[in-house]
Order: sequence, then C-alpha cells, then structure tokens
Amino acid sequence: MSIKSSISLTEQQNAFARSLVESGQYSSLSSVLQQGLELLRQKTELEALEAQALRELIRKRLNGPAVSATEMEGRLEALIERKRRDLSVDA
Repeated sequence: MSIKSSISLTEQQNAFARSLVESGQYSSLSSVLQQGLELLRQKTELEALEAQALRELIRKRLNGPAVSATEMEGRLEALIERKRRDLSVDA
C-alpha cells in the first residue's frame, strides 16, 4: 500500500533524483526516494547489528581470561617474528 507524502528536497537532491529518472534508471521520483529510503533502512539495520556484535564481543572479552602486559608483549613479539620469517620466505 502506498501512502502519499509531501517532502522537500534541496535543488541538488532534486536535480540528482530527476537525472536518475531521465536516464531511465528509475521510473519516477517516488521510485528514487523509495530506493533511497530502503538503502537507508538496510544501512541502519546493519549498523545496529554491528554495534550489537561489538557490544557482545566486548562483554565476552571483559568476562574472559585476562592476559598480562608482559605476556601480551611476548605474544606480539612472537607474532612479529613469524611475520618477518613469512616475508623472508616469500621474497
């Protein structure tokens, strides 16, 4: 079901939307705006899912085992050394 709405666009937005219709990419200004709103809805939902996943990861990390700074430094040095070896083998 379609609902009629009145909206305001900037001159630049209007020109862009009309150019999409004139080029045949969309059948009407309504189609352009509907597609734009759908993309914005998808982007908003994706951002919400990403934020939720990050919060969950942070929660798991905060509740998980802690690594001392000394141990982390050792892990990083070992990782760097492995990367250096890998690069020298590839060269």
